[in-house]
Amino acid sequence: MSTSSPAAAALPSHLTDLFAAADSLAALLDAPVSAAGDVPRPEHPRPQLHRPTWLNLNGTWQFEIDGGDSGIDRGILERELEGEITVPFAPETEASGIGTLDFLEAVWYRRTITVPADWEGLRPILRFGAVDHDATVWANGQEVARHRGGFTPFSADLSGIARAGEEVEIVVRARDHRDALQARGKQSVWYHATHATYPRTTGIWQTVWLEGVPEVAIRSLRVIPSLAGSSFAIDAPLSANRPGTVLEVRASVPGGEEVASAQVRADLDLAPHLELAIPAEHVRVWGPGAPELYALSVRLLGAEGEVLDEVSSYAGLRSTSLDGREFRINGQKVFQRLVLDQGYWAETYMTSPTDRAMVEDIRLAYEAGFNGARLHQKVFEERMLFWADLHGYLVWGEFGDWGVSGRGGLGHNQQPTAAFIGQWIEAVARDISHPSIIGWCPLNETHQVIHDRLTVLDDVTQAMYDATKLADPSRPVLDASGYSHRVRGADIYDSHSYEQDPEAFRAEQSGLAEGAPYVNRRDLAPDEMPHADGSFSLPYAGQPYFVSEYGGIWWNAEEARRAAEEAGNNAAASWGYGQRIGSEEELYTRFEGLTRVLLEDPEMFGYCYTQMTDVFQEKNGIVDFARGRKLDLARLRAVQEQTAAYERD
Repeated sequence: MSTSSPAAAALPSHLTDLFAAADSLAALLDAPVSAAGDVPRPEHPRPQLHRPTWLNLNGTWQFEIDGGDSGIDRGILERELEGEITVPFAPETEASGIGTLDFLEAVWYRRTITVPADWEGLRPILRFGAVDHDATVWANGQEVARHRGGFTPFSADLSGIARAGEEVEIVVRARDHRDALQARGKQSVWYHATHATYPRTTGIWQTVWLEGVPEVAIRSLRVIPSLAGSSFAIDAPLSANRPGTVLEVRASVPGGEEVASAQVRADLDLAPHLELAIPAEHVRVWGPGAPELYALSVRLLGAEGEVLDEVSSYAGLRSTSLDGREFRINGQKVFQRLVLDQGYWAETYMTSPTDRAMVEDIRLAYEAGFNGARLHQKVFEERMLFWADLHGYLVWGEFGDWGVSGRGGLGHNQQPTAAFIGQWIEAVARDISHPSIIGWCPLNETHQVIHDRLTVLDDVTQAMYDATKLADPSRPVLDASGYSHRVRGADIYDSHSYEQDPEAFRAEQSGLAEGAPYVNRRDLAPDEMPHADGSFSLPYAGQPYFVSEYGGIWWNAEEARRAAEEAGNNAAASWGYGQRIGSEEELYTRFEGLTRVLLEDPEMFGYCYTQMTDVFQEKNGIVDFARGRKLDLARLRAVQEQTAAYERD
């Protein structure tokens, strides 16, 4: 950070009030911590579905690297491991206590835990937030779970293995083969981090916890708002149906009065469904910068009225809708001023070092004038969505699909696997009830030219899109951000552009009004591929359109100083888009010029600026990697606070 960087500026009063309100809401909606004071990340990892019977298992575990993935043959499963690690931080990170940067074919974890003595009659369910990439779990030597995918949760039922008050030894193996076709997100497939890819994450990187669950239980909640009907559609899949059981849902002002309730029989349908209507006088609409939420109590009642299971949750009443090129939120044309958030930290990589670190990123975004983010190339911890909900912060739910490119010839260079579809649906299922998510985007920059043969990319893109629409018809879906758009008539269309000259950028983006917006493509020689014209995407069909990546202005004060002092020195240890600028003032000028192009287009519903923070070698953030101030965020906010042409009547 340059010595001239401004000090942290005070937030405008309306944002100060917003953050104070969010903290108050958190105190009312969050689950109590269930861990010793020295346990990292002690908060409940699943804020929209929690019971009081849970135990955080983060902290010290035995650990061993299995370089040849031969651990089973060498008896690792049956013996103590050689070292220790701090969970939930990946072994590549300093925070884990390991800090290795080499490829890890397999790693092992071991820990003995005690099921709480007061959980008599409850099933102990072992839950993992995320383990990268292929995980196998044993309990007392018995295999209890397998899971593929580094971004999504899974669980293991320990019933029959350990009862209340008993010890159980947990062993986890995570495989992360360097050459496997798998969804890696921004993890580098080379030894060094390079360009826009970063050091790898292997093994456990989100919270591990134990939950005591009744025999007949609420498996999950799916809460879909209907703003038009002032109601919530609630589905509660059950583990079993018993005669005479009833599902009951109560909504209240957080910390205050009950405003609505509803019941439905729970003995007929495996996933009981009910409509929870909110009386007109109690309607609270969740929106950008307006985090109005309801606390939910969901109970499964027995035939005699006894409580069989009870979970706490919350919900927000809001809508998304499409009309021509308009993407409306709560019926209004809200211009989406998004920032690309990669969700990395220097000492903890993909794992947020603390719960409050995620709040700080939202705060910085708001301070710079953004009203939301693309949560980019990974499935973020659900706690990030909790804080987005509590701050009225708009987000797009995404997947970390990078890792399968360059595996075939031209036109067949993308090789996503069937596992992409399953992992993505796990992500949608986990996050579907968060009001802050206003759109889904399963793929990003799947650059592959379209020709006259269907490919695995066509199959997977269509399947991920269709599965998303089937799981959640209430939100728009962007089939692939930037390119390749391979779903005809997809809800949203977009492009990525890192053109750095504002006037050239204006000319490039000028065709939207005539129905011919900028579309990412590849120039092909006439004989390079028959029956292909260089298009990555199906033609634009009049959908709502935005530039979902732009800017990426490369600014590193120290390198700029060296270049100025050493004539002709163009060497740069960092990386960014386009020509590196020479001064901080030049950055503000370029940011305003590029951003105005998009703000002044009445057909454009939003944009996403690259990016939130510097990340390792990539130096194009609005703050540095440590979240230190390298720019005057108030100046960025002043540009973005201009009324967008799209928002005018």
